[in-house]
Parts: sequence; structure tokens; C-alpha cells
Amino acid sequence: MTLVDSLMVSLIGFAIVFFVLIVLSVFIQLQTVVLGYATATKGTDIRNVPTGAEKAFTAEVPEIVAEGWSAGELKLLGVDEKTAAMIMAIVSHESQIPLSELQFKMIKAID
Repeated sequence: MTLVDSLMVSLIGFAIVFFVLIVLSVFIQLQTVVLGYATATKGTDIRNVPTGAEKAFTAEVPEIVAEGWSAGELKLLGVDEKTAAMIMAIVSHESQIPLSELQFKMIKAID
């Protein structure tokens, strides 16, 4: 094999590698767009969440100073304590932040 033949084989090899990389890049971008569109249309409409009570009430969570992990008080407007606990647990799980590091000021039901 001559020098020219060796250069041609290596250039063809480089061209194939770059072509495959470009195809993979386009495929990943296409997947990102399709999956982004699919998850955006699955969103929950917050207006369909039941409030559970007609009037808003406020519940204050007592501050636990001795244990050192309380973030203060929490105002609940139109939400019972069980629902608020579930909302806080879901936010903690989805954001992958420990519940002890989150600080909730108010949870309000939207009619």
C-alpha cells in the first residue's frame, strides 16, 4: 500500500467517524425535543386540584428549637395539614433536596 492509499483510507475512516458522530448528535437533539414536548403536554392543571374546604384557614407549625431542624412557621390557606405534608414530601422528593433543608412559608389552595 502506498502513502497515497494509506492517506485515503485514513481520511475515509475519519469521515465515517465524523458522519456517525453528527448522526448521533442529531438523534439526541431530536429525542430531546420529542421528550420535552411529551412531558410538557402531560402537566397537571392546578385548577383541577380540589381545595377540600371553602374558607381558608391558617395553621401554624410550632417551632422546634431543641432539635434544630425546624424552619419556623408555615401558613396553610385552604389546605389541611395532611395535604400540606404530602405537598412538602412531593416537593422534597422531586427536587431531591432533603426536607430538613427546605423552608416553606405558605401553602395556598388555588380555586
